[in-house]
Amino acid sequence: MNEASVKQSTGNDQAGWNLIFACWILATVATLGSLFFSEVMGLKPCVLCWWQRIFMYPLVVILLVGMYPLDRRVVRYALPLAVIGLAFAFYHYLVYSGYIPESLQPCDQEASCAEIDLELFGFITIPMMSIISYTAIIVMLVMFRNRTKQNGPNQDRIKE
Repeated sequence: MNEASVKQSTGNDQAGWNLIFACWILATVATLGSLFFSEVMGLKPCVLCWWQRIFMYPLVVILLVGMYPLDRRVVRYALPLAVIGLAFAFYHYLVYSGYIPESLQPCDQEASCAEIDLELFGFITIPMMSIISYTAIIVMLVMFRNRTKQNGPNQDRIKE
C-alpha cells in the first residue's frame, strides 16, 4: 500500500466518522428536545409523537456504539429506524396540516395529533422538526454508506 492510498483511506475514515458523529449529535438533540417539550414545557406528546420518539431514541445508542470503533454496519441498524421514523413524522405533518380526515387519525382526546401546540418562527411545528431531523440523519447515513462501500463487502470495521 502506498502512502497516497493510506492517506485516502484515513481521510475517508475520518469523514465517515464525522458523518456518524453528526447523526449522533442530531439524534441526541432531537431526543433531548422532545424531552424538553414534554417534561419542561409540559406539552403532552400525542400518539404519533410517541411513535416518532420510539424510532429516534434508539438511534442515540446505536450511532454511539457504531462510532467506537467505526463500524459500517451501523447503517444497517440505524437507517431502517430513521426511515420508519420519517414516515411517522410525515404522516403526523399531514395530520397537522389537515390533509388526513379525523376518521384516519390515531389520536385521542388527551393529546390531539392535529392540535398545534408549538410553532417556531410562525411555521416550524414539532412534526416539521422531526421531518428535518430524520431526513438529515437519513442523508448522512446514505453518504456514510456510499463512502464505505469501497472497503469491500467483508470489511465491516473500518481500519484506523
